[in-house]
Order: sequence, then structure tokens, then C-alpha cells
Amino acid sequence: MTVTSGSILSETLLQACRQRAAGYDRDNRFCQEDFDELKAAGYLKLTIPKEFGGQGYTLNQYTREARRLASYAPATALCLNMHHYWVGTAADSWRAGDKSVGFILEEAGKGEVFAAGHAESGNETSIVMSITKAEKVPGGYKFTGRKSFGSLTPVWTRLGLHGMDTSDPKNPKVVHGFLARNTPGVTVKETWDVMGMRATRSDDTVLEGAFVPDSHIARIVPAGLAGADYFVLSIFAWALGGFGNIYYGLAQRMLELSIEQVKNKTSLGLTRSMAHHPEVQHGIADMVMGLEAIGAQLETFTQDWSNGVQHPDWPIKIVSAKYNAVETAWKIADRALEVSGGFGMFKKSEMERLFRDCRAGRFHPANSSLAHELPRRPVPPGQLVTRARAHRQARARD
Repeated sequence: MTVTSGSILSETLLQACRQRAAGYDRDNRFCQEDFDELKAAGYLKLTIPKEFGGQGYTLNQYTREARRLASYAPATALCLNMHHYWVGTAADSWRAGDKSVGFILEEAGKGEVFAAGHAESGNETSIVMSITKAEKVPGGYKFTGRKSFGSLTPVWTRLGLHGMDTSDPKNPKVVHGFLARNTPGVTVKETWDVMGMRATRSDDTVLEGAFVPDSHIARIVPAGLAGADYFVLSIFAWALGGFGNIYYGLAQRMLELSIEQVKNKTSLGLTRSMAHHPEVQHGIADMVMGLEAIGAQLETFTQDWSNGVQHPDWPIKIVSAKYNAVETAWKIADRALEVSGGFGMFKKSEMERLFRDCRAGRFHPANSSLAHELPRRPVPPGQLVTRARAHRQARARD
């Protein structure tokens, strides 16, 4: 496929995002100015196919941009990832021949902002199960439940959500749909007062019989991994690929700040800066090696996905890449504070904020428990699309 080369993320735009980040965090305020400027620059249209008015970025191309933005403003990159993982999922499905998702791309092309309505208290299985009730009614489904971690709450206009249809107890179904913001029965609860990633403004959304028409129901699949068709698997790939790269970008910034700090740090026991201390150099080396490892795994995963490489164990590859990225990023953030010294404890330090932001990565799905469960539960044969064939077909159409 032909895609636009170059980045819409100018250095001026990125620096403006970095300068505002501390204020958003301090005031627990949504990154509205970042959002407005990035939207105006075309960031929200990166993953929309060209025929729908976008740039047609693949997963690999998008995650490189998300990583870059995250090294300046990780919370901003994180909340916008929720929009892109829906649009990217729809774009890949469309290119693979599934035209039923065209409404997502059409609406994104017209400026609708998509958010994620997956997180639920007590549901550790992410999108393959749900506590929210999905009830079939004439013309669509009604959803009743409570969704948390709703990044982009102040600005989303479409909520991608899922619920469980248990009308047949022996064959429960997971229903994936897209809800308009002005739908009756939708209430936002301002709950977002947290340790890190505060600028995402990820408030709760309460659903009380909120109606989604059949035209905006994207999938009805069996509960559990048996329902992991290509659309569902794509959600994992785009969401977790974005998560991993965002925390990768954050860790890169922590390394950069650590090097700056130790170059200017002195000690009574040294005639030169602390950058020459052997243990400091050891710590920096550990951080560099950690970045090398997660960067290689994320690049391989996102490139293979974008190129249509077929892996029978895609769920394991996706989840392990995200898991290793956020766990290693956390270790890098912790080591950065150790290497740089006490200054990192001060609120005026960028490192203090990034350290708190970094902790959130370990909560994102798939968390540690689910990540370690998947390798023991292979996806049933025939549930995954042959990615290589779908990719060749897409290239032939382009």
C-alpha cells in the first residue's frame, strides 16, 4: 500500500505538548490544547485509509509516531491511542475484505472521535468476556453496565464497547458495538483522580439500556478466545502495540533525562561529573540494553502484523510484546531515578511525573495474570484469519 512518508509531528508541536504536560498533570486536566493541535495537524487521521480521507498508516508506521509523541507527552499519546486502535482495527479489517466495518472509517473520516469502552471492574479478561449486559431488542442492542478507564472522556463522540448476550446460557455471545455520545442512557461519572497518566481524563461511563442500532454492531462472537476472529485479534494488536510503544517512548525519555542529569551532577568523591562513576555507567548501560530488547520485539511484532505475516500464535506474540515493553519500561524508570539521585523525587522534575505515568502501563490489558495465562490456552484452530492471504489481497486491490 502507498502511504504518506514523513511525520506530521513537527518539533514545534511536540515541544508545545511537552511544555503543557506538567500543567495537565498538576491540575488533573484533560490535554485539550494538545488534542486540538494534534487534530488540526492530522494526527487523528493517520490510520484512516486514503479512500476515507486519511493517511493509511499501518500499525508499524502509526506506533512509531505514537512512540515519538510519547517521548514528549505520554499521557497525550496514550489517550489518542484509544482512537487509533479502533480506526486501525477497522482499516485492517476493511483491507482484508470485511466491508461491514466501513461505518467506522466513514465516521472517523468525518471527524468523529473514538474511545474505548472495554475496561470493567472485575473483568480481567478484557474484550473476550464482559460484565456489561447486551440485550437484543428490535433494531439493535441495549447495553447496561459501567465502563471505566474511558480515556478521551471530554471529547469522544463514539464509544467502542462490548457486552455479553446471555439469552442462550449455553452459548453466550460477546457483542461489539459503537455508541453515539448523545444516546439516551449514557452518563459520564467524573472519577479520574489517579497517580499517573492524569491528562488522559479517563472517567467512567454508565450505561442504562443505551441503544446501539444493528448498523453499528461490528461483531457478535462466542465468548472467550473462541470468539477471537480477525476483528477481535486486530483490537489486541492495535491496542497493545500502541501501549507497548507509548511506554517505550516514555522509557527513551527517561534515559535521555538520566544522561542529562548525571552529566551535571557532582560528588565530593569525584573530580569529574557523576557520568564517570562506574556504577552510574552500569545503570545507564542496563537502561540502554532494556530499550534495545523491547524496541526489537515491538518492531518485529508490528512489522509482521503490517506485512501480513502469518503466525499461528499471534495472541501470544501480541501480549508478550506489550508485557515485556511495559515491565522493562518500569524497570528503566525506576533505574533512572536511582541513577539520577534525589532530584527525581521533586515535583518540579519531569522524571517524577514520568515515573508515575510509567506505572499505569502494568495495569493496561493484558495485565500480568492474563499475559501468563494465554500461552497455556492456545486459540482453537480455524479461529484466526490467514493474514498472509489477506495482505496479498489488499496489496492487489491497491
